[in-house]
Amino acid sequence: MSDGDWTLRPLARPFGLSASPARRPDSSALYGYVLDLDDELAEGVEIRMRPSARQHATAKVLEADPGECDLSLLFGAVGSGPGLLIVDGLIAAETNLAGRTVTELLGRTDLLLPPETNEDEMIGGASTWRVLARTRIAVLDGEFLDRIRAWPQISHVLYRRSEHRATDLTVLRAISCQPKLEVRLVLLLWHLAVRWGRVEPCGLRLTLPLTHRLVGQMVGAERPSVSHAFSRLSQAGIVTGSAGDWHLRGSVADHLNTLLECGGLLRPEHSTHRSAERV
Repeated sequence: MSDGDWTLRPLARPFGLSASPARRPDSSALYGYVLDLDDELAEGVEIRMRPSARQHATAKVLEADPGECDLSLLFGAVGSGPGLLIVDGLIAAETNLAGRTVTELLGRTDLLLPPETNEDEMIGGASTWRVLARTRIAVLDGEFLDRIRAWPQISHVLYRRSEHRATDLTVLRAISCQPKLEVRLVLLLWHLAVRWGRVEPCGLRLTLPLTHRLVGQMVGAERPSVSHAFSRLSQAGIVTGSAGDWHLRGSVADHLNTLLECGGLLRPEHSTHRSAERV
């Protein structure tokens, strides 16, 4: 693959329309020092060894604008390497099966592995990747793996991240099994807030470029149902704000207790504002 095949470009169509396929990467990329781009990888290497490790741990880094992207060319370039490392930004990994789409949210430090061939030909399935915020990706290929063999700590950190991602998917699966949609939404937002939330005097603030449709794809619900559930949560003072900018007042325990007490039928008087004052 030549150096002229690397910059990701988004689809020229708006979100939600099913027309042309995602464009493949094309244009140029720059090399970057991976230990400078990822603090956790640097911390895994002894301080006296970091200067040498830094010089060897280089990779091609490219940028992706918001939109649907075809990562197949990059996965092909990974070869025997660890995968594609998200340096910063936000990507939605979408899997479509029988007309339904499930979404996984990926961000800084996550490692994307080449998808395995689907051996279950009976049901099929298709995977796509949508960039939600401008993203930088480092291509950790086989040559990168050869260059860092003297520092196995780097590989250990990278492969641990694959385990963390699997654990995260298990949590999301457990959330999606909750029968009440409001409970699923509350658990999802608190789960996302652990990583992307910001502490405020009255609770947590979660700002992510997520529409109600995307949230629905993460909890197994249709967009209208998600919008109505958020409205009920807002009236009850549990989750306020608008799509993509939520405020979580109180604690997850307060929220779940309120939802259980209400039996899923939220009313404005069932508010957690008093609990929020204790935060």
